[in-house]
Amino acid sequence: MSASRRSGATDELGPDEPEPGREGSDGSDLLAALLDGMDAALCAFAADGVVTHWNREAERILGWTAAEAVGRRGFAGWAVRSADAAEVEARLMSAMDAPGRQVHEFALLTKDGGRVLVRTQSAAVRGPDGKPAGVYCAFSEVHAQIDLERSIALSEALLEDASWGVVLVDADLRPAVVNAHAARALGAGRTSVLGRPLGELLSQGVEELESALTHVLAEGAPPAPAEMWVSVRTPEGERRRCWRSGFVRLASPLSEEPVPLGVGWMFQDVTEARQGEQEASLLRFRAQQLHRAARAAAECEDPAEAATVHLDFALAGFADHALIDRVADGRADDAEAAGRVRLVRIAATPSRAPGPSRLVGRAGLPVRYGEEHPAVQCVARIGSVRAAAGSVTAEEARAWALARQWPADAVHALCTVLRSRGRTLGAVTFLRGAGRNAFERSDAVYAEDVAVHIAAALDLAELTGEAGAGSDGP
Repeated sequence: MSASRRSGATDELGPDEPEPGREGSDGSDLLAALLDGMDAALCAFAADGVVTHWNREAERILGWTAAEAVGRRGFAGWAVRSADAAEVEARLMSAMDAPGRQVHEFALLTKDGGRVLVRTQSAAVRGPDGKPAGVYCAFSEVHAQIDLERSIALSEALLEDASWGVVLVDADLRPAVVNAHAARALGAGRTSVLGRPLGELLSQGVEELESALTHVLAEGAPPAPAEMWVSVRTPEGERRRCWRSGFVRLASPLSEEPVPLGVGWMFQDVTEARQGEQEASLLRFRAQQLHRAARAAAECEDPAEAATVHLDFALAGFADHALIDRVADGRADDAEAAGRVRLVRIAATPSRAPGPSRLVGRAGLPVRYGEEHPAVQCVARIGSVRAAAGSVTAEEARAWALARQWPADAVHALCTVLRSRGRTLGAVTFLRGAGRNAFERSDAVYAEDVAVHIAAALDLAELTGEAGAGSDGP
């Protein structure tokens, strides 16, 4: 039985004579196919209230077939309780005289006697003369409609008001939809990022992000969120951020086989929390290193050797090279004198291979430092001095380091004064290669803590030497 009522005309045709204007199907067959393929239940009424159309989704919801429904007058006695029939019919047929669509909710009866609460949308069907000729009614179960509305509302809320970034990425790994939070995080407008490669928005971390998106397209959503460090290009410059990201694969619900439409990428900026955790972890590690160094140095008979022990423990995770320079005459009493003093290198880490620091400079020859050398400035200012080669070529950086009597691979330097008992004893210098970041203020604080222990050891070495010299006298 077709989903629509067929015409009552019966032309006399021979068994091999084709029907005029028809080759295997007619307009009613096409209409029936369209109605039966709809996801929503649909029925239609003539002006007198007779059911004229009934599709498969209506049959699925209520159990009544098209053969049982088409031709009945209204819903009374079969699809609606008799007590409610008049009201339901009046509300449905009122759409003939009303503009646009009308939405109603009421209970219908299933074939097995159950009740289903449905939400209907009804509108007038107009004839060739423009006058109402009937009513069509699309309906669905209320809980299904509510689920759909919730899904739509959730999508709109995520893309408008969410407090985390939401980006819908197409199969070409380009943003297709971006919410306001994500646009701010990417440093651009919501429309300006659409269709652009991610490499134009991120300077670092884009390979890791694209790899994650490709994996989700191929394999599906990962079991847990992932944290990614990226550098975002903004008009103010690059910003280093940590995004805690979750991914879901988007597939079309209209196809039998899942067809990937893209990836839903949701992220939250956790930069401050991660930086705080990293700083706390770094502080704990450095405090442990200071503690271990103090215990190891306490076992050294030679105070000068204890100074190198502190230097070696400080290097772990902090610098690539380190050296200790001492004032040539033993100490500098004030800043004016410190500006003219000469420095003698007494300890240094191996420059070509890893290993413990070694005591050097027994000859006492001053190092060829100029007045603008960071170590000399450090002694003169009685404070820490940072220096860097800057954005130069590898050869220029090498020349910069060698000119300062440092290992050739050094590009970042931190010089810290050695002070004990109110006197300036020299300077300790920490050096980093091109693979590390420049020294920051927090690094200077740690270097100053290390310098206190080194200065105390050197001061003790000086006192021990003076005591020995006195005991060897006549």
